[in-house]
Amino acid sequence: MSLTPQELEQFDTLGYVVKPDVYSPAALEPIKRALDALVTQEAEQLREEGALDNILETEPFETRLHRLAQLNLEAAQTIYTKLMGKGGGRYSGPEMFDMVRHPALLSCVESIIGPEIVGSSVYRIRPKVPHWAHGEVPWHQDSGYTMAHCDRYMVVTCWIPLVDATTENGCLYVVPGVHKRGVFNHYTGGHGGFLEIPQQSLPGVDDAVPIEMKAGAVLFLTNTTPHASFDNSTDIVRWSMDLRYQSADVPNNVGETPEDYTPERETVTMACFPHEADFVIQSPSQPERVVANAEEFHRLRGIYEQGRIEAPGRGWAPLAERETAET
Repeated sequence: MSLTPQELEQFDTLGYVVKPDVYSPAALEPIKRALDALVTQEAEQLREEGALDNILETEPFETRLHRLAQLNLEAAQTIYTKLMGKGGGRYSGPEMFDMVRHPALLSCVESIIGPEIVGSSVYRIRPKVPHWAHGEVPWHQDSGYTMAHCDRYMVVTCWIPLVDATTENGCLYVVPGVHKRGVFNHYTGGHGGFLEIPQQSLPGVDDAVPIEMKAGAVLFLTNTTPHASFDNSTDIVRWSMDLRYQSADVPNNVGETPEDYTPERETVTMACFPHEADFVIQSPSQPERVVANAEEFHRLRGIYEQGRIEAPGRGWAPLAERETAET
């Protein structure tokens, strides 16, 4: 599987494209079971501490975290925090590794950036629980969260729903066709603590497109495509994940450790998002560099999870004080 010429043209022109059936239902089952097991693990701990009377073992994956929130909102929020870890992609078990290196997905990514593929440092697991304000993510570009010297590079976001994504349960919305206009001004401290592009400053926002998708489809986004998601008004937890990939010539931290980031280091020498580990996922020219097993993947992720670094960010100024970067 790879992107067709027509799909690549849409990706280039509009900044996004949806590819259906990249993951089969069977391919999604392991990660869903693993995430449900994490919910069980954390809920069991809370039950032992007396915070939960019932951990709802028989509740379906699609509704369980919501039902736990109805029983005890604070306990459910604790479980959510444990799932997220320090960045948002705490879980790094073999099922996650299989999602990251799924052959059909990598074939599509290769269509965009070529065969030398680095797994970008930022992946996220997102359980969008009904009616949780923090689950709403305001308008932003992924480049808003990465180092400014990476704005000119392509970092592909692959957004993958583990359950069907609808307008009712909070699918993504995208603004098509403005991704070549650079990185727009973002406010810090937007809704839910996220970076936010004010709607009045975002051209084309009135033409935003809701991207309803079946589980296992993939939404491919550029790192400068504005997107957002809104309230989940259903009883279903909109589980999804976003994976990111870049070519080997994009700044990365492959082979580095958190200790390599010192206050004296020039920011232009840093990875696009230096807080988390990059890893070579495909390299025909240097196959020995590929992270080929789940144990190594888990080890790399753990180094950055445990040794969380305080690398400099973009240094976002207030809206009126920062010039829009044009690429």
